[in-house]
Amino acid sequence: MGNKINFWFISSLLISALVAIPIITVLGSFFEPISDYYNILKKTFLIDYLTNSFFLLIGVLFITFVIGVGCAYLVSFYIFPAVNFFKWALILSFAVPAYIYAYSLTAFFENYGTVFAILNNLFGEGNYNAYIPKFDGLLGAIIAISFSLFGYVYVLTRASFHYQSQNLVELGKNLGFSKKRSFFNIILPSARPAIVAGLSLVAMETLSDFGSVSYFGVSTLTTGIYSAWISFDDLTLANRLSSYLLIFIIGLFILENFSRKKAQFHTSSKGGHRTKTLIKLNGYKSFLAFIFCFTIFLISFLFPVTQMLYWTIIFPQHLENLDVFKLFLNTINLVIISSFFLIILAFISNYGNRVSKSKLLQILNTISISGYAIPGIILAVAFITFISWMDSNIINYFEMGSIKSFFIGSTLGLVLVYFIRFYSLANNGIKSGYAKINYSIDEGAYLLGYSKFKTFKNIHVPYLKNSIFLVSILLTIEIIKELPITLILRPFNFETFATKAYLFASQDLLEAAAAPSLILIIIASFFILITSRYILKE
Repeated sequence: MGNKINFWFISSLLISALVAIPIITVLGSFFEPISDYYNILKKTFLIDYLTNSFFLLIGVLFITFVIGVGCAYLVSFYIFPAVNFFKWALILSFAVPAYIYAYSLTAFFENYGTVFAILNNLFGEGNYNAYIPKFDGLLGAIIAISFSLFGYVYVLTRASFHYQSQNLVELGKNLGFSKKRSFFNIILPSARPAIVAGLSLVAMETLSDFGSVSYFGVSTLTTGIYSAWISFDDLTLANRLSSYLLIFIIGLFILENFSRKKAQFHTSSKGGHRTKTLIKLNGYKSFLAFIFCFTIFLISFLFPVTQMLYWTIIFPQHLENLDVFKLFLNTINLVIISSFFLIILAFISNYGNRVSKSKLLQILNTISISGYAIPGIILAVAFITFISWMDSNIINYFEMGSIKSFFIGSTLGLVLVYFIRFYSLANNGIKSGYAKINYSIDEGAYLLGYSKFKTFKNIHVPYLKNSIFLVSILLTIEIIKELPITLILRPFNFETFATKAYLFASQDLLEAAAAPSLILIIIASFFILITSRYILKE
């Protein structure tokens, strides 16, 4: 039995260590000699990278906070027309990656774009370009990322609001608070952990964004990392910039944890939890609530979908020339292989933790799930750096040829980096399912003569089938939208809907980018609608 426990322990240890490799590789860049280009960069563009990243982050956090919390509050506390529709419809913004939203924003407002065509048809020919607002640069990136990511804040805040007790609402009334004062003094503070968690996810995704900022020509740390590797072939510089971004993200985590160190958010009322009574809005208040939610749904989902559909219909030749079947096959193959790999290893890791009860494994597991916080472009560069180091210092030493072709520019390399990037999703999904399985079930199985493997296979896996289903769908959504990892590590002539759309857009062929973008949104929306029954389960 001891040997079997060692097997699970060692397996979990290796899995956690594999995910931690990029962090070690990136931070290890501090001990490498810097290049001449880095010295030039320090005196020229580095300040721009840092300031643009900072202002981008502040702008996105502000907008996502207002939109996410506002929508969550309205659908959680009030009854107004179409409120049940908005509860799930607002989640569909997850289906639109920020880079596709950026294409839509440009196509709609650019000179002689969609707005120009609409005004021409309605009012005749005129010089409308002078009056059409332009959303590009930093402002365009902030808008595109905000309306793509506010769903994180909305979903988590709505869950917190939904489970708030009627006692909190009545507390405000007894204190003579107005609805506005109750919201700011009682309801909002009690939802702070959920709001901060949502904003933390938004912050990580914003700092890791590559597609939209590169499209709008905004110089951030992520575009700097990409340029260092692609344009200057300088892996050391790419890792040094990655380390700055990684340290900034770690700093956000520490600041967030420190800020709520002594705070308490639980309800200590002796009356227990009482389901709150929803307030029915009438008149102009009902109209305003409807207009607010509909406007957010329109801007975040209907707008990009309609724009992509418009271009696809007007220029059908681009859809005809698109090899949809091949793109779909490439995308789905990546999803199936990566999801299977992720779920199996997440199971092994969690079961290894369960049977060994090792503090070391728990610590390593906590570190390993931070891969989701690391931008995809950093993981890709760190992976290439690690493989290059292995090839030069170990493989060549033993004269075993080269391993670069097996991992760089191959499906295997893609799957491995997907594993590191999305291990947190798989691990937490399986972990939350395991939390519902009492240890007495395992002990009962052992008394009946079940081995640990048989207990795992015949009891745990069937019991966690719903967790497997949900994790699979979440992984599917993330993988089909992933851009920088796929862009950097994909095999030659291997495209997905995401990379195809980006390549067309980067060549200023927005009409051609519309078809793959639209198909990507449709596929993602389908899976999001399936998961909405879990996300919004009341």
